[in-house]
Amino acid sequence: MSTSNLSTVDGPDRLCVSEHAQCVPCRVLHLRQLPADISEQEVLALALPFGRVSKLITLKTKNQAFLEMASEEAAVTMVNYYTSATPTIRNQPIFIQYSTHRELKTDNLTNQRAQVALQAISAAAVHSGSMALGGEGRGLNLGQSPVLRIIVENLFYPVTLEVLQQIFSKFGSVLKIITFTRNNQFQALLQFSDAVHAHHAKTSLDGQNIYNGCCMLRIDYSKLSALNVKYNNDKSRDFTRADLPTGELEPAVAFGVTLPPYGATAFPPTFHQHTGLSMAAVPGSLVSPPRVSLQVAPPAIHSVLLVSNLNPESVSPHCLFILFGVYGDVQRVKILFNKKENALVQMSDATQAQLAMSHLNGQRLHGNVIRVTLSKHPVVQLPRGGAGQEEQALTQDFSGSTLHRFKKPGSKNFNNIFPPSATLHLSNIPSSISEEVLKDLFSSGGFTVKAFKFFQKDRKMALMQLASVEEAIEALIALHDRQLDHNQHLRVSFSKSTI
Repeated sequence: MSTSNLSTVDGPDRLCVSEHAQCVPCRVLHLRQLPADISEQEVLALALPFGRVSKLITLKTKNQAFLEMASEEAAVTMVNYYTSATPTIRNQPIFIQYSTHRELKTDNLTNQRAQVALQAISAAAVHSGSMALGGEGRGLNLGQSPVLRIIVENLFYPVTLEVLQQIFSKFGSVLKIITFTRNNQFQALLQFSDAVHAHHAKTSLDGQNIYNGCCMLRIDYSKLSALNVKYNNDKSRDFTRADLPTGELEPAVAFGVTLPPYGATAFPPTFHQHTGLSMAAVPGSLVSPPRVSLQVAPPAIHSVLLVSNLNPESVSPHCLFILFGVYGDVQRVKILFNKKENALVQMSDATQAQLAMSHLNGQRLHGNVIRVTLSKHPVVQLPRGGAGQEEQALTQDFSGSTLHRFKKPGSKNFNNIFPPSATLHLSNIPSSISEEVLKDLFSSGGFTVKAFKFFQKDRKMALMQLASVEEAIEALIALHDRQLDHNQHLRVSFSKSTI
């Protein structure tokens, strides 16, 4: 089968039959070793995730087919994709390579059936928005939104917008991404160029782990048909609009640090199977791969956070220690001597840094909306011996503090981490302390108590609702660890409940 002359193709095709043959990239692809009873729909299903198919020729007697993609870019993407993830139909591997033909002629009557199938599927996609694909009996509904809603469970390593773009762009063109935290979970909305790519990404990635043993993806279709992205920053991105503003100054700019470029170039592919081979998850409606975990090399991210837009008149290392300590054990805090509106906060690990960042970024502290991002610094350095007294005071080491909430393995505090809210959870209340004493404690600090309620089963705990989230944040900073009697100190946390 070194050569084959096809009357349905423009001129004789000297096929690149060697599995390792190097052919010149073009729009026409040659498919070999197809099952004898393969349908046109199954052949098309291999190609549609990568773009529109303009022509199709099947040679069932030779177990071969030719596809002409609408663009050379789509054909190149498809070949590159299947080079590292060989597609299979009914457990039979399919080999795909470039053809020597630059275009296909499909006027031969023997291929009218294939063209009818191609037209029928295209028409269904345009007019009814639905297409049934054969193969493994799975269906694709093009009426579904091209926007996916993504929830990351078991968040251990930070998941950035760039990491999501890197993963999902394996399945098609990612246009826009918006990330946010809701219900104490990291979530994202991601828009593909069309619903076909969204379907295959959902089918292949739902239930997979981004990193080995953690960061599981839960994916569903969004009710939105398109995303409206106003800013290109670390929380949202429109990859079709490089001209969008960042919304506010990137904190790294204040330190003279150049941020990495946005997009795939900043995060080269690092997919690996457990075998160590490079891979990309194959679209689920095309094959039935085992549900193995995706393994992306964990990012080189440290546990140091950059906090900016602080109120320099009110902020202190202890203030940031107490606030960020709600989400992890703070080791060191450094307020920058020459830029006191910026600070570095070192957490115990990257997980705690991610939690603190997701919950505190955008919150209001001392009248300012603070911004929290990951710093490039691996640790917070203590001042050198020659530093002045003021500079020494701006950096504090809290590694030996008794106020760490998460030092004890299995602590129940791990299960009670919530975003800032107007309702505070008070605990470790002595039996001698009344409701009025607690209310007076907060009101004398300048806070407005809206409601108060002791726990019925445990009077050592109570809920207190203040006038705003900002007030609750400042009250937590001011009154956490306040001594109530000779050996008991008040513990203050954010609550998910309301009164």
